[in-house]
Amino acid sequence: MDRWIQAGRVDELQEQGPKLIKGGIVVFYHEDAVHALDNRCPHLGFPLHMGSLCDGILTCHWHHARFDVCSGGTLDPWADDVPVHDITVQDGVIWVNPISRNGNQVQLYKDRLLSGIEQNIGLVIAKAVVGLMEAGVPETEIAALGVEFGVKQRRQGWGSGLTILTAMANVLPKLDKQGRILALFQGLLHTARDSAGSGTRFLLNPLPNTSVTKERLTEWYCDCIEVRDTRGAERVLLTAVQAGADEIRLFSMMSMAVTDHFYINGGHTLDFHNKAFESLKYVGDEQRNYVLASLVPMFGDASRSEELHSWQSPVNLVQPLMEAFEELSNKGVSSRGGGSCIDDEELLQSLLGDDPLRTVRVLKESLLGGASPVRISQIAALAAAERVVRFHTQNDFGDWISVLHTFTHAHAVHEGLIRSADPWLVRGIFHSAATIYLDRFLNIPAAPRPAVTGEAGDVPQPTELLEILDKQQQVAPAAAWVIRYLRSGGKPEPLFNVLGHALLREDAEFHSFQMYEAAVAEYDRWASESGPFAEKARETLILAVTRYLAAHAPTSRERPHTAKIAWRLHRGEKLFEEE
Repeated sequence: MDRWIQAGRVDELQEQGPKLIKGGIVVFYHEDAVHALDNRCPHLGFPLHMGSLCDGILTCHWHHARFDVCSGGTLDPWADDVPVHDITVQDGVIWVNPISRNGNQVQLYKDRLLSGIEQNIGLVIAKAVVGLMEAGVPETEIAALGVEFGVKQRRQGWGSGLTILTAMANVLPKLDKQGRILALFQGLLHTARDSAGSGTRFLLNPLPNTSVTKERLTEWYCDCIEVRDTRGAERVLLTAVQAGADEIRLFSMMSMAVTDHFYINGGHTLDFHNKAFESLKYVGDEQRNYVLASLVPMFGDASRSEELHSWQSPVNLVQPLMEAFEELSNKGVSSRGGGSCIDDEELLQSLLGDDPLRTVRVLKESLLGGASPVRISQIAALAAAERVVRFHTQNDFGDWISVLHTFTHAHAVHEGLIRSADPWLVRGIFHSAATIYLDRFLNIPAAPRPAVTGEAGDVPQPTELLEILDKQQQVAPAAAWVIRYLRSGGKPEPLFNVLGHALLREDAEFHSFQMYEAAVAEYDRWASESGPFAEKARETLILAVTRYLAAHAPTSRERPHTAKIAWRLHRGEKLFEEE
């Protein structure tokens, strides 16, 4: 009681109305009882003592959020509950406990986060993310809450929202605190929007017999996918999980089904598989079944590129690829390489060339010669990034997505081969090579790589890039600025942070998130190498993501504004007053 705050007498409160006391607490007398609540409306911070109290309901006059004055509970899901303070009356004098009785704040924030995702309310999600971050909850634990929700509450299975969330969880180490808040908020909000209006996903049961060999289960799984039997495929998959198959084996089985056909769903299917398996490091083992099973529904209506006219005419890409796959299967491929080395520059130019049959032959001979599939896929991803760098802005704006799809697919192949030694996944390299060839017209004419003339000056401040991207169609100026920054000795860490903010401050669409995360990941793979080729590779990846983000900025920036409001509220700032 020594720490409790005196709030005056009951009779004074009856006569004078609501009273503000130390600690931002408001005390009301209503229906023969005294009530003490935090004075800040939990929605946007308006002072509740300026609201109205009638029939036990306290109404904020800014957005008309309503609260039970006894418990602080809100009637409106877009607002939070008001913290309530215990009171005692001694000899007519009111005493208020300065500590609210709302209990475990971390659990409250987690509950509110799930509620915000369920109801698809951005401000609730943002406030919960800020609260959890400020409470010291690990950021990956926050991301895991969204992944667990998304794989259970989206009947259609894994989608763009979960892909964004996993991608943003992957890049958290590249960002400062504000960037990490924005990354988690954007990922969780997209998960909520992607799940809105969908039904709960209920898993099927595995088969009763778990003694079936893993080879037979793989055969069954691929057969089910072949005929678009997603329910049968799900049962086989869950049987493999129950039989004890590890993640490498499961990825091999599932990626085999993906690469049985060419460039499924424009490359999204393999990219989604890669992201789903990456998300497993954030969620608990008990969620693994839901994560993996969420990938199966996308096969039901998947497009298969070997059925497209562009893959068969004027150059038939399908038949040469099928023949190459058969030869690789018959002769065998060393999944980890160890044989002949490849000339990186020569392979890169072959992939960017206009003779796809020669490219197929070079890839096949390199693999049969014992070259590392991982290295070949890394060069393929670099070639796809080069297409983005040389994309001419006179192309149709929508074609940015074509070169983006190729790059993210090639990145998924690269990451997949690092994860799994299954030789069947090398087919994905050929699929990437074919789409790199098909994208060649988007580099005709090719946009010139920016060059810095004269002597390098002082390193420009990374925030200058954000100023450039405040205007539309600053693709060339942004790329030129990046080259000047790098050639002046600028460090990559501040640049990736600023590029992250360039993404996260926008109402970016799905593909921009893919572009940033894939470019960062590919850059990191080259970071340990030295020499002119590796240096140019790193430069290419930074140019690719910069040009793509510049082409898609600025936007109305509604989503980051919501996150900014949430952070200001958490710090106690008054939004309703002029700055």
